[in-house]
Amino acid sequence: MLEFRTAGFNPYAVKYSPFFDSRLCVSAGANFGLVGNGRLFILNLTDRGIVCEKFFETQDCLFDTAWSEAHENQLLTAGGDGSVKLFDINLSQFPIASWSEHGREVFSVHWNLGHKTTFLSSSWDGTVKIWNPESKTSLLTLPVHSCVYSAQFSPHNPDIVTAVARDSHLRVWDLRTPASASNHLTLAIPIHAPPKMTPMNFTPTSVGPTECLTHDWNKYRDTIVATAGVDGMIRTFDIRQPSGPMAVLPGHEYAVRKISWSPHLSDVLLSASYDMSCRIWTDGSAMGVDHSKMGMPTGQGAREMGRMDRHTEFAMGVDWCLFGAEGWCATCAWDERVLVWDVREFMRR
Repeated sequence: MLEFRTAGFNPYAVKYSPFFDSRLCVSAGANFGLVGNGRLFILNLTDRGIVCEKFFETQDCLFDTAWSEAHENQLLTAGGDGSVKLFDINLSQFPIASWSEHGREVFSVHWNLGHKTTFLSSSWDGTVKIWNPESKTSLLTLPVHSCVYSAQFSPHNPDIVTAVARDSHLRVWDLRTPASASNHLTLAIPIHAPPKMTPMNFTPTSVGPTECLTHDWNKYRDTIVATAGVDGMIRTFDIRQPSGPMAVLPGHEYAVRKISWSPHLSDVLLSASYDMSCRIWTDGSAMGVDHSKMGMPTGQGAREMGRMDRHTEFAMGVDWCLFGAEGWCATCAWDERVLVWDVREFMRR
C-alpha cells in the first residue's frame, strides 16, 4: 500500500488519469472545507512512492475534480465558491479558464466520455450545467430544484445525463429529446422505493427518504446505475425497470460518500463512507450475465466482499486504475491521506 499525505488539507476526491496509470489528482480543502483555501494536487506513482508533481492553490475548498478526456494535461475543479475551473499542468499556477454561473457550491464535475468537447457540473443551487471549454457561458442548464450532489454523463451514450440530489431521486435526461417543459427529463426514479427483492441481510426500517450523495454508471451494462447516500445503503437500478432497486447492499454504519463501479469487472463496485471504511461489493451478477433477460431474480448474491479500514477519518473518495491488473485503486479521506492499494488483498477468500 502506498501513501501520500496532503498536509494541512483534507481531501474530497481522488481521480486516476485516463491517459497515464501513474498519475493521480486530488481535490482538497483546508479545515475540512469549512473555511480557508483549496488545493489541487497532481501526484505521480514512482519507485520512490507517491510524489507531488505540482499543486494549484484556490481561494475556496475544492469538492471534486475531473480529468479532461481530450487533453492529457488538463483537469477541472468544482469550487466551494460556485466556480468551475480548468487547469493545465504545464502552465502557470492560475487556471486557463473559469466559469462562475452557479449560485452556490459546485459539488461535482464530470467530463463526457463520448462527446469529449463537453463536460458538466452540478451544484447546491439545484442545477446541472453543460459546458464546452471553449465557451465563456454554459451550453445548457438542467433544473433539478433540489441540491445536486452528483451528476454524470453516461459512459455508453454521450447524450444521457444522470444526477442524484437531496430529494432522494435519480434523474435521467436525454439531451436528444425536444427542449419542452420537461427540460429533457425522461425519468425521475425514487431511490427509496421498495426493492424488487428483499436481500436476506436487509432489515427494513421506518426511516423515510434520505439524501443521496453519490452515484455511478456500470461500465459494462448500459442501463445499470448504483446510488448511495446518508442512510448507508447502496442500491442498484436498471433504468429500463425504474419501479425499484435491483439490489440493496447494506453494511456501512454511516453515510456513503462515494461509489465507483469497477472498469474491469461488471459486478464489482467500491464505496467510501463516513464510517472510515472503504468496501468492496458485488451486486450478485456475473460478468456478461443479465439476470432480468434470463427470467432470473435480481439481487441474488449481492454482498460485501471485503473492506479496507486503514483510514482514520471520513473516507471521501475512491477511484479505480484503468490500466494493468484489475484490482488497483486509490482512496482519500479527511485524515489528510491518499492511499493506493490492491483491492484483491482485502477481499475475503
